Amino acid sequence: MWDSLAAITIKEMLTAYPYALDFFVPLPAFDEEANCTVATYFDSIEQEALQDLGIGRQELVTQFAAFLTQMEQLKEQKTAIESITILGGQDKQGNAENCSITIFAGEIVSIVGPTGSGKSRLLADIEWVAQHDTPTNRQILLNGQLPDSKYRFSIEHKLVAQLSQNMNFIMDLTAAEFVSMHAESRMLENVQQLTDNIIAKANELAGEQFAPDTPVTSLSGGQSRALMIADTAYLSSSPIVLIDEIENAGIDRKKALRLLIDKQKIVLMATHDPILALMGNKRIIIKNGGIAKIIHTSEKEKLHLEVLEKLDRQMQTIRERLRSGQSIDDLPEGLF
Repeated sequence: MWDSLAAITIKEMLTAYPYALDFFVPLPAFDEEANCTVATYFDSIEQEALQDLGIGRQELVTQFAAFLTQMEQLKEQKTAIESITILGGQDKQGNAENCSITIFAGEIVSIVGPTGSGKSRLLADIEWVAQHDTPTNRQILLNGQLPDSKYRFSIEHKLVAQLSQNMNFIMDLTAAEFVSMHAESRMLENVQQLTDNIIAKANELAGEQFAPDTPVTSLSGGQSRALMIADTAYLSSSPIVLIDEIENAGIDRKKALRLLIDKQKIVLMATHDPILALMGNKRIIIKNGGIAKIIHTSEKEKLHLEVLEKLDRQMQTIRERLRSGQSIDDLPEGLF
C-alpha cells in the first residue's frame, strides 16, 4: 500500500482516506491542505520530533501503512451470518440437554424460565460462540459450520450486540453526538442523515421523546434503551442481538423487535414477559441451567397474544392517565 500512497499529495490522500486524519493529528507540522506528497511529509519530520514521539522514521511509515490497511479491511468487512445453531450440552447436574435449535436471520427466539434458571448463561454461550468450553458444554455453529476463531477472539468481527436491562451512559455527549460518533467510526456516508433517522426512530420507540441535543447521561432508562435499539438496528454490524429482560424498559416492545428483524438481525431475548415470550417464533425453556424444551409458537398462541396485547394497550392508557395526574373514574365501560 505504501508505494501507491507515497507519490500522492496529502490533500489527495485525505480525500481518498478521510479517516487517515486521525493518524496525522498528533504528528508535528501537519497541514491537511498541503500539496506536498505523503513521502515528502514523512521525510520532513525532524529527528528531534521523532525522538519525542519515541519512534523511528521507517517504523512510523510502516505503522501508517498498517493503519490504513486495517481501516480499509474494517470498512469492507461484511459478516454474512444467516443462521446460528445451538447444540445442547448439559444442565447444572450434568444431565444431557439432547437438543439443538437453529435460528435464522430475521427470526425472534425468546428464552424463558424462572429467575436463576440459566437464561443469561445461554446468552453468554452464544456471545462467546461456545465450543464445549463453558460450564454448559454447549456448542454454537455459524451457518451450520464450525466458526472461524476470529468470531471468538477478534473485536473487529464481533458477532453479538447485547442490550441489557441496565444501560447507563457515562460519556459527556449529546444523543446526536453519540450516534454521529458511532456512524463516523464505521466510516459511513451521510452521517447527519443517519443520525437524524436514528434519533427519530428512537423517539418512536420511547415512551417519552427526547431532543437530539439531550445529554445521554440525562436520558431515562426507556429513552436510553430506545436509542441503543435504534443505533443497533441501523449502525451495528453485529448480526446477532441478545436482549436481556427489557420488559420494564418503557419502550414500544413490538416496534423495537420489528425494527431489528426488518434489519435481518437474529434476535434472542431472555424474558419473563408473556407478551415478549409469545412474540418469538420459538421459545427455549430453561430449567436447572439446561434447555428443557423448545416450543414453536402455535397459531392459537398467536391469537392469545393479540388478546394480551389489547390488554397491555389498555393498561398503558391507564398508566399514562395516572402519570399525567388524570382520574380514571370516567374510563369507558367495558375497557376490561
